[in-house]
Amino acid sequence: MTDHRPSPRQRRADRAAARAQRAAERGRGGVRADRGHRRRAPAMSVEERRESIIAATIPLLLERGDAVTTSQIAAAAGIAEGTVFRAFRDKHDLLTSCLRVAARSDAEVERIAGIRTSLPLAERMTTVSEVVGGYLDRIWRLAHALRSAGVHPQPEDAHADRTARREHAEPRNEMERNMQRVAAAIADLLAPEAARLRVAPPQAARLLLGLIFANRMQGESHAAERPSAEQLVDVFLHGAIDTTSTRGGNG
Repeated sequence: MTDHRPSPRQRRADRAAARAQRAAERGRGGVRADRGHRRRAPAMSVEERRESIIAATIPLLLERGDAVTTSQIAAAAGIAEGTVFRAFRDKHDLLTSCLRVAARSDAEVERIAGIRTSLPLAERMTTVSEVVGGYLDRIWRLAHALRSAGVHPQPEDAHADRTARREHAEPRNEMERNMQRVAAAIADLLAPEAARLRVAPPQAARLLLGLIFANRMQGESHAAERPSAEQLVDVFLHGAIDTTSTRGGNG
């Protein structure tokens, strides 16, 4: 009778082929599994990662306010949610960092510095009013969103420790420093007109900022009543009294 059993050599070859097939199947399965996983975030320094997360968070805060979640922030930044908490101590740390970054006035200072001094003074100051007004709107919208989320520029507890007070004060101090830079840029723009001004350019710049600031304090609910940038600049340059009017008055 013929023996149909495979030889030892054949059995070893069959086992090797089976192992190779299983390995190939595991490899295909691993590829499928990897495709289903979130792509690993590219390598960044801690500071670069923080800046990237903040850049993704600010538009979400302006759009959704305090309803934004860390999972939505992570999705917008293209990272895992755990990465958010490796870059920031907690959500509060992230949100206050957003306010600090949003308060940067580099872009506004650059735009003001780029205004041509050959333009009429009223036109230059109108552009300044629009630039600064947009800057304040951005800051206040974000600050409102943070307050709704329970984040305040200063700690509510009067007995908060020194570290807490310092950390809460940083965004406000940053805002003040950035407004000083804006004021200096406006003063530089006014400098060629120094002989025509009743006050020195730095003081004139602060007066204009005060008008813009007060004009924005009315909030969006009074936007229709808000003087335009052109009207505000006209009052800044010529005062509130209409000197062209024929109406009588006590002035």
